[in-house]
Amino acid sequence: MKRNTIIQIATGLATLLLVTTTASAEDSKSFSKQKFFGFSQIGLEAGDGAKKSKDADIGMDFDRIRLGWKYFSGPLAAKVFLDFAKDGTDKGSVGIPDLVKDAFIAYKFDDAMVIKAGILKTPVGMGFTIPGWNLDVIKRGFDKKLAFERASGVMLSGRDIGFGNNAKVNGLEMGHERPMKGFGYDLMVTTATGRSGAVNSKNSDGKVYPKNQENGYMGRVHFDWGQELHSEIGYGKIKGNTDGSGEDYKLLNVGLDSHFEGSNVKAEYYDAKNIRGTKGWDMNTLALTGTYYVTDTVELAVKDIRGTETRGGKDLNAANTYIGINYYINPKNNKMDRKNRRSRNQHRIQLNYVVADVDSDFKGVGALYKDNAILAQYQFKF
Repeated sequence: MKRNTIIQIATGLATLLLVTTTASAEDSKSFSKQKFFGFSQIGLEAGDGAKKSKDADIGMDFDRIRLGWKYFSGPLAAKVFLDFAKDGTDKGSVGIPDLVKDAFIAYKFDDAMVIKAGILKTPVGMGFTIPGWNLDVIKRGFDKKLAFERASGVMLSGRDIGFGNNAKVNGLEMGHERPMKGFGYDLMVTTATGRSGAVNSKNSDGKVYPKNQENGYMGRVHFDWGQELHSEIGYGKIKGNTDGSGEDYKLLNVGLDSHFEGSNVKAEYYDAKNIRGTKGWDMNTLALTGTYYVTDTVELAVKDIRGTETRGGKDLNAANTYIGINYYINPKNNKMDRKNRRSRNQHRIQLNYVVADVDSDFKGVGALYKDNAILAQYQFKF
């Protein structure tokens, strides 16, 4: 089926569900509610390292063009999220078209116990679980594809445990934008994680493997203390090939995030073993991020990502450093804390200069800049 046809069908279904859930909410306003949301990111790239046609001086980039909706009815919740920048055909890597980012239901027993089932973000990777519209720099970086990405499965989660009710937990949280005090956790059992760059979903002919019959297991625990501290550690494993062959792909992730008035610092470490089921193909990365609030509309940002890849008994190194300015157009407020930053990102322009220092044989699994590049992006969100 052609991509345009898939998009038309998906759009029709989205409209139908929106109408029906709206009607349901109107009939029982005190019990149910729904929210329709979306955002788009339109970018330009230039420089020797930019991912554009070699004959073009400037290329265009559409990172995300997304529409979604959330629905709440008492303890029940649901989310569907579509990305029209993705291919609408079914590649089979997780058993559903790449066009569909999230499609899951949730039931909240209380803040400490929420069960989710469907296609959703896996919990290992602090930066990965932060929404794509809430990033400090334009790109996530070459470490992102080490995460297990989204997958079909069942997850048990808890938030705001141990120090009273400090956060509004709605049951759909995956990132940590809502500050709280206490512990949290996520435990997940998945099927194939073929959307991950570190898990091989294709055979030598380029055809997608069927979903494996083995499950992946992953989990995360975190501790928060308001704006000042978010800390987490996650671990998981699954077969490195989605046909169930090869070595287990194993991943450890550690992350820290702290906000201090107008500044923010983050640190994140990945330790990956047996990438794509290949024994001895390992990688570790360290990403350090800092932002500083200059005025109500201007923020400075720096993100440095460094990685060492071991492949064939040889160590190879890579570094991408993003130096950026974030300009907020008509911001809702002048607060730059973790929670209010969400609403400030509705209209934003980002400019980044990427400095690359990469060994020629470094392969990696993600969006690596092998030479310097200039990036610009406009984001609209509602």
